Amino acid sequence: MDSKLTERVKLTQNKLRKRTLSAIFQEFDQKIMKLERGKREEKYRKMALSPFSFFRGSAYLFYFDVSREWFAYHTPADRPTWIQGDLHFENFGAFRNERGTLVYDVNDFDEGYLGSYLNDLLRMTVSIALVCRLKEQTVAEQIRAIEAYLQAYSKQMRRFAKGKDDPGTYAVDMQQAEGPVKKLLKKLQQRKDEHFLEKVTALVQEDRKFASSEEIVPPTDEEREALLAAWPDYLASVTADSEEEQRHFEVKDIAVKRGSGTASIGLDRFYVLIEAGEVEQGVDDIVLEVKEVRVPVPAYFMPYDETFWTEFEHQGKRVTMTQKAMHHEADPYLGWLSIGERHFYVRERSPYKKRLKLEKLETTGDLLSVTETMGRLTAKLHARADADVAQGILAYHSEEGIVKAMGEDEEAFCASISHWAVSYADQVEHDYMLFTDWLTGIIK
Repeated sequence: MDSKLTERVKLTQNKLRKRTLSAIFQEFDQKIMKLERGKREEKYRKMALSPFSFFRGSAYLFYFDVSREWFAYHTPADRPTWIQGDLHFENFGAFRNERGTLVYDVNDFDEGYLGSYLNDLLRMTVSIALVCRLKEQTVAEQIRAIEAYLQAYSKQMRRFAKGKDDPGTYAVDMQQAEGPVKKLLKKLQQRKDEHFLEKVTALVQEDRKFASSEEIVPPTDEEREALLAAWPDYLASVTADSEEEQRHFEVKDIAVKRGSGTASIGLDRFYVLIEAGEVEQGVDDIVLEVKEVRVPVPAYFMPYDETFWTEFEHQGKRVTMTQKAMHHEADPYLGWLSIGERHFYVRERSPYKKRLKLEKLETTGDLLSVTETMGRLTAKLHARADADVAQGILAYHSEEGIVKAMGEDEEAFCASISHWAVSYADQVEHDYMLFTDWLTGIIK
């Protein structure tokens, strides 16, 4: 083809794709999320840091694309799985579970919804490819890391289906962990319960209060009054009705949390300090996180389920139930409340919460060890989700349908998904280039 024609084709393709990006950003960030200009610019600056950051902040673009592709391994539309909805490399981390055990697991459920298990795998495998590229790995090394994740997922899911492991009790703790994950858990063992409390609070005349910083600021009078007025709704969601329980949840201070996440920019987030005990100087006080949530991104691209929305019309309840469904031992402080028409969920801000930093993955072996762990945990999420939700949402075992959808040829399943993931990572990098170019036109 003539070079001029070739250039014209490329220019046209880029022009059309850039229009698609612009239309999707405007629809979700401006019309649906209602982000004012300053918040949009803040979000887009974070997304512009790298292709992986761009991928993290544009889940709606991902679902727009994959919902228009055909994949061989989907479960039937009438047999959905409870999915995490925004599965990527940095949504895994360490924390302490209800029994006080340090575990490594998924730690974000804001986008939880019903759909094919494959959507989680597709998003996760693309993120692995992008992380590998940050580590300057070759395409062959990217595929190897992705297939390690998929093989671990497949093998663990088949063990659940055969009853060899129980998804209700499966956990990656100090005994189960390997490589960098084990090192992370060992390091956290040295951390004291008061670590986070002392980091974000200070004693003021023998009373513990939040300490102001760039990320933690005092609420306005209106914000404080609105949150306190909604607090009884939260107490009802955790069935804290006795006098002793009411005292446990007594609010001592409130702060506004800023600067967290990328996709969640524009959503309000509060820290609430509660009594929790009566030890002198409040060293047993607990920090709760109150986070605003909206309709999950996957819901805009997947079949509408009337039963689901009847049960989970409140978005805070949806997130709470997603976490309870997917974690074998959920946070006892999980609950929800409303402030006006906005929905929030509440959880403990664990003093042990910590993500595995990418720079800690120093070798190919480190990366493979971590992706294998993530694969097994993803299988646990999907197989576990039908155990606690005995409310007519999932009246069947997800693992049986998933194993059937994956088929018997594990090698073909892994190869198909891994090669697609690398190809879509190329698309993400191209979109990132178009995005940064588009961004220069809207941010002066």
